Amino acid sequence: MKASSSKPRLALGLLIHPTGNHVASWLHPSAQVDAGSNFAHYAQLAKTAEAGCFDFMFLADALAVRGGHMEALSRWPQYMAYFEPTTLLSALAALTRNLGLVATATTSYNEPFNIARRFASLDHISHGRAGWNVVTSSNPDEALNFGRPEHFKHGDRYARAREFVEVVKKLWDSWEDDAFIRDRASGRYFEPSKLHVAHHAQEHFNVRGPLNISRAPQGYPVIAQAGASEDGRELAAHSAEIVFTPLHSLDKAKAFYQDVKRRMDKYRRAEDQMKITPGLNVIVGATRGEAVRKQKHLESLVHPAVGLELLSNALGGIDLSGCDLDRPLPLSLIPEDTNTSKGTLAHTIEMSQKEGTTVRQLYLEYAGARGQRTLLGTPQSIVDDMEEWFHSKGVDGFLIQPSVAPADLVDFVDLVVPELQRRDLLRTFYEGGTLRANLRLARPDNRHAGSATGERS
Repeated sequence: MKASSSKPRLALGLLIHPTGNHVASWLHPSAQVDAGSNFAHYAQLAKTAEAGCFDFMFLADALAVRGGHMEALSRWPQYMAYFEPTTLLSALAALTRNLGLVATATTSYNEPFNIARRFASLDHISHGRAGWNVVTSSNPDEALNFGRPEHFKHGDRYARAREFVEVVKKLWDSWEDDAFIRDRASGRYFEPSKLHVAHHAQEHFNVRGPLNISRAPQGYPVIAQAGASEDGRELAAHSAEIVFTPLHSLDKAKAFYQDVKRRMDKYRRAEDQMKITPGLNVIVGATRGEAVRKQKHLESLVHPAVGLELLSNALGGIDLSGCDLDRPLPLSLIPEDTNTSKGTLAHTIEMSQKEGTTVRQLYLEYAGARGQRTLLGTPQSIVDDMEEWFHSKGVDGFLIQPSVAPADLVDFVDLVVPELQRRDLLRTFYEGGTLRANLRLARPDNRHAGSATGERS
């Protein structure tokens, strides 16, 4: 039965770490062990997500391999060698028809012109399914790959990011939608009055423009952003249309939801033009016992060196090598200036303060979801939880993070998606032709539309 297109439904995204979200996923016999450089693997994931009516597939990225203890890193290959995401998504665009294609690109170590052109190109190639996840970079080793001795300071990163997005939007408006008339009879290819130069000159960027590609099918590719800090929330309210953030309790989710959406008013943005989709690590089984057994098996594959490295990274690189794995984490090791507003870190610290929680228990818990929320059980119990969060206005949807790829994505599509659709929480077919349309996000007007003249120089 065709459901009404006006009924609110979950926004559903898929985040794929190459072999899966769990740090030991590559050791699971069902994982694609060479996933980071296996195009057929990603093609299978994209087609599976599209069969499950996901809104989009999201690929994270970094511009450096992870630093740390080599013994641990050699046993934890995730994001050590993998495809550049916009290149990969451009190839996947040819194999899919409806799935949104969202990639991370940092504002710290790119230039606005390159990013504007890259994502406009992806939007054209995919016929309007591109999205850009705006990040400011968290890996300090990235600076060393771009001629900087150290990373930008936190406040500077976000100030740069906000201006960066503004420059990109100006460049995306270089050509009006109907600029390219391509009229052989008159011999005119484009209308000169519909070409506009950015002439952006502010604190962080001096960019002339215009962009050398026609306006994207979506006007602007959909803009995503992650972060729970004060600066991150403000950037989200200013620019983001999809927000990724770790949320662990419904009360905190509702507070975050209300806070970020309330901030949108100062930027003259409507609240329904942002979709808050926290990460969700789903482990599903025919029974809860089956789901627990899946989780325990993955936990059994975590090497202690990897577990300690994982916690060390989350806590800012502190040395945990001398910790007794079967005793609680000494709180004296946690720096006093720890930024507990950062969701993953705050959750780690909260867990460490639970009475009797050992270091081993801590890293096993963290290994599965990497700071996001884990939900395990039957399809019915999982959807009960998702539905409660959605109807309570804690979220607009979820970013699903399968523990093992492709197996856990297949299980989600085969077991959870039908229950979501039965309750009319998820579409049964794609109603729109673009990512914006499927997410019910407005297509932005060109800022120059209706102006009398263009500017070429």
